[in-house]
Amino acid sequence: MSLIVQKYGGTSVASIPCMMHVARKIKATQTAGHDVVVVVSAMGDETDRLESLAYQITDSPTEREMDVLLSTGEQVSIALLSMALQSLGCAAKSYTGFQVGIHTDSAHTKARIEHIDENNIRADLAQGYVVVVAGFQGMDANGNITTLGRGGSDTTAVALAAALKADECQIYTDVDGVYTADPRIVSQARCLPRVTFDEMLEVASQGAQVLQIRAVEFAGKYRVPLRVLSTFKEGAGTLVTFEEKGMEQPIVSGVTYCREEARLIIRSVPDKPGIAGRILGPISEANIEVDMIIKNLGDDGNTDFTFTVHRRDFDRARAILEKINLELNAGGILSDAKIAKLSIVGVGIRSHAGIASTMFEVLGKEGINIQLISTSEIKVSVVVDEKYLELGVRTIHEAFRLHEEPHEEDYEHRLRA
Repeated sequence: MSLIVQKYGGTSVASIPCMMHVARKIKATQTAGHDVVVVVSAMGDETDRLESLAYQITDSPTEREMDVLLSTGEQVSIALLSMALQSLGCAAKSYTGFQVGIHTDSAHTKARIEHIDENNIRADLAQGYVVVVAGFQGMDANGNITTLGRGGSDTTAVALAAALKADECQIYTDVDGVYTADPRIVSQARCLPRVTFDEMLEVASQGAQVLQIRAVEFAGKYRVPLRVLSTFKEGAGTLVTFEEKGMEQPIVSGVTYCREEARLIIRSVPDKPGIAGRILGPISEANIEVDMIIKNLGDDGNTDFTFTVHRRDFDRARAILEKINLELNAGGILSDAKIAKLSIVGVGIRSHAGIASTMFEVLGKEGINIQLISTSEIKVSVVVDEKYLELGVRTIHEAFRLHEEPHEEDYEHRLRA
């Protein structure tokens, strides 16, 4: 008998009919001979609704109380789904994060899982129960409710799969896998049968909403077999795997984007050892994640220091940077909250020249100016004006023929030409 951990997102349990559909899928999995642990998100847009209630009371709700409030959405889901399973004759038991023993640090709204007590789950599975766990939440050492950040139910599912040594972690959502591009923007985008963990990590980090990046990191660290599937459409989905050999590996697997980028520049700071730490240290202490970082050295020995943050952190980051600007007697702050990041991802990038130049060339032909560039072994990212985002995605997708099944020899010939 194998153990399967399944996660169902908010759209999968958005209504009672959806909830019953999910219950039937879970029962079918158990009937097929598997032990099943299910992780559930809040129903539909419930998290957004709860958040809006808080902001109707105050512009600055405390993070501790936000965690207490937002965690209630998943509590409703697990109770209703357990009732749905029971109505189908399937024994089920629900647990909140703290009941099931998901222990986290004390970073409210962005907590990280430290360990999981899986004894209750194993005991229930041995008695034939489907165990239904609230995603997105846990408990710190002081007994406070914590949440893992948006998309945190993915991380809950992968962490449980790692702790239980599950045979597979299945992430059910409203899309049927990982696509070569967002099908809402590119109608010809293809569903990929498999991607490597490295590719999935880059795709998640560049803004794709299929999987939370921390969930992918967790799965990679503990080698959890991971599969992305649709709740509403039958199919094998996309397998996230470590294997590269034996696959017909395209040079570029997909193009992804992030709308929620903001750029900050502190001008004319002294170019000396430790200056990056002076600038980014206070940003990091404020729990603000920095993405792209660029230094432009001038002839006068000073440098313009540029970095990007998530748009939700833009105002806080700018306020911190204004203080640093005064401390360093720098040349002022420039900022732009209307930018977007476009990225191509693929393990084939590491061994093929000309990929980045092809991307830059086709964007240039469309009149899309590139503001920043960042590369890794399997990724090329550029920052452009937000208004060009969709045009950029479609242009890149077409240039690399991602709508076609991969034919590496043909593509290499076109690059040389």
